[in-house]
Amino acid sequence: MNTPTRPLPHPSAWSDGYWNAARERRFVVQECHECSRLNMYPKLFCPHCLSDRLGWRDSEGKGEIYAVTAQLAGPPTGFADRLPYVIAIIRLNEGVQLMSNIVGEGAIDAKIGDRVTVDFEEAGDAVLPVFRLETMA
Repeated sequence: MNTPTRPLPHPSAWSDGYWNAARERRFVVQECHECSRLNMYPKLFCPHCLSDRLGWRDSEGKGEIYAVTAQLAGPPTGFADRLPYVIAIIRLNEGVQLMSNIVGEGAIDAKIGDRVTVDFEEAGDAVLPVFRLETMA
């Protein structure tokens, strides 16, 4: 019996820059060239001024956990081999938020307010931005 594979992103014309940067191990956020506001996730039009003059800006990929939960059982199709896994909403230092996974040591104990840094995980032909807890030095 085959285990269903993990769903992977299907880049669109307006999100391709995000996924191309991830393949290069760079983290980017979408920026409006009309009003200079940042957007996350990539969009076809700026949600602030409705301009279609959008581009990409490098991000340091650092932020804090805004909300977090752990999937311990009953995973959706394609995620059984990843249990347990941690899903979080990350508020980047640049002010925008995105949903991602927290991976690595201590991930299961992640909590609101913890600082995180982007990392990249290969998944088939895609490279996915994920986050790791920052260690206190």
